[in-house]
Amino acid sequence: MNPTEPTRHETVFDDATQHVGRVYAEAFLNAADKAGQTAELLAELEALIGEVFPRDRYLEAFLSSRAVSRDRKAKALRDALTGRASELLLNFLLVLNQHDRLDALRPIASAAHDLYNERTGKMPVTVRSAVPLGDDQQENLRQELRAAFGKEPILSTSVDPDLLGGLTVQV
Repeated sequence: MNPTEPTRHETVFDDATQHVGRVYAEAFLNAADKAGQTAELLAELEALIGEVFPRDRYLEAFLSSRAVSRDRKAKALRDALTGRASELLLNFLLVLNQHDRLDALRPIASAAHDLYNERTGKMPVTVRSAVPLGDDQQENLRQELRAAFGKEPILSTSVDPDLLGGLTVQV
C-alpha cells in the first residue's frame, strides 16, 4: 500500500461516484415507481449486492472490469438473470452496462435506498445502548423520534459494552 494514496473502503465513495449513483438511483426508482414495484425492485438490487456478490467474489470484479467487453457482460447478465430476476432489474443492469457504469452498482444501490427512505418518509436511526432495549423502550424511542422529526424511524439497535449507561442515537 502506498502511504500517499488515500485509503479506499468499499462503502466510501468519492463525490463523482456518489453523484453518478444518485442520478442512476433516481432513474431506477422512477422506473420502479412507474411499474408499481419499487420495494420489490429495491430488494432485488440489494440482494444482488448483499447476497449474490459475497457468494461469488469474482462476479463483481467481472462486471466492473473495463477489460471485459460490454457484449460479454450483457450476455453473462442475460444468461444469469433471465427468469431469475425481474425484467426491469435486468434491463437496468443492461443500461448500466451500455454506459460502462456497472462499477457504480454499490453507490447506486446505496443512493436508491436513501432516496426510497426519503420518498416514503422513513428515517434510518442507529441506536447503541449499554444493555438490550426492551420492546416497550424501542417503541417509546420510535414515538419520540416520530414527534421530533415527523418521519417513521427505522431502528437499528446494538449493545455497546463500552457505554456505562444510557444510549446513543444517531439519525
